[in-house]
Amino acid sequence: MHDATATLDQVRPGRPLRLAFVSAVVSLAAAFTVVGSTVPLFNIYRAEEGFTNAGISMTVVAYSIATISTLLVLGRLSNHVGRRPTALASLGLLLLGCLVLLNVHHIGVLIAGRLLMGLGAGLASSSLTAYIVDAAPTRPTWLASVASSQTVMFGLAVGAIASGALVQFGPWSRELIYLVDVGLVLLSMVLISISPEAVNPASGVWRSLRPSVRVPARVRHVLAVAAAVFLPTWATGAFYQAFVPALVEDQLHTDSSLVLGLVFAAYMAPSALGAPLGGRFAPAAAQRVGMTAFLVGWIGTITAIATGGLPLFIAATIVAGAGQGIAISAATRGLLYGSTLADRAPIFAVIYLLSYSGATVPSLISGQLSNAFSLPQIVLGYGALALIGTAFTLVAARDPHADTISRPDEQPRFRGC
Repeated sequence: MHDATATLDQVRPGRPLRLAFVSAVVSLAAAFTVVGSTVPLFNIYRAEEGFTNAGISMTVVAYSIATISTLLVLGRLSNHVGRRPTALASLGLLLLGCLVLLNVHHIGVLIAGRLLMGLGAGLASSSLTAYIVDAAPTRPTWLASVASSQTVMFGLAVGAIASGALVQFGPWSRELIYLVDVGLVLLSMVLISISPEAVNPASGVWRSLRPSVRVPARVRHVLAVAAAVFLPTWATGAFYQAFVPALVEDQLHTDSSLVLGLVFAAYMAPSALGAPLGGRFAPAAAQRVGMTAFLVGWIGTITAIATGGLPLFIAATIVAGAGQGIAISAATRGLLYGSTLADRAPIFAVIYLLSYSGATVPSLISGQLSNAFSLPQIVLGYGALALIGTAFTLVAARDPHADTISRPDEQPRFRGC
């Protein structure tokens, strides 16, 4: 039995990976476009099927639990069977989720569809993000971390806006977006199928299925602050999925599906725009800047909800979204510092485990509390989480150690060739 790490670092020389990079970015964006496209439909399901806020919150929990489970068991799978087969499997699961959601008349069907999407998103989170980093050009240096961390946010934003527009102005308001999603997933599967592989298959596939969470020792000192970034920012993303549909309608006085999609996108899209700005700073400084902006956005959001001001709500959401983009990208960059091919899938598995834990636990708690507390009161709890994460980041943020790349076998590599 040969060493898996050695095999991973013996990538086929001379294979053009530009197509692989483009295909992986497009596929990751498509995967999370599918995930984001459900959000504007939540109010329709509430109105036409009688789904409650607690029920909608449980769909977010089901999605997140499925994602976490997949990351725990299959987070390292692409190291052994290859990025392409794992990516194709993730897209197949997302395709099944779309097909299930074509006919939603019971909360169990919505949960089942979101669970399938969670399985697909979890597999995509480790395989496609690692594929992006493997195939990314070396210049600019921030491209690998920004593309791998922010394509998810971009996809969620596109999915929410497209879904909101199609729901409000298109025919078949409950089905058309999923048919569009199916087309995007099939296109992505074709692109992945014709792209070169970034790693050679390695032995040990069955051992890789044992739940394992690890990051290289050289970056463990930055993991706690990374967690303080991922947990509240992703909790906020889950809040926008589970509670903002009702909040926009009940507190901000609009039932427009397009407005709902734009509000959700206002949090996700600026993340992708803010991330390159963070590349101008060292990781620790960028995390401090990003989390400060994130907290300022949350303060504006709470103020907007208290006053019923939709313009302020959207503006504050944009600020929070840009802040999370800077902070998440910087935290990802710190964890990827000095990474080898063998490190990347496990690192991304840890990143998304932390992220989806942040999405799951607060959603589960707030979903149960929604029967006893008002939405403005629940919002204060999320604001407190943002405050705690920001305070810890300001105090404890550290850069990766410069001497961690002094050994030849740990030179930072962001290409697969």
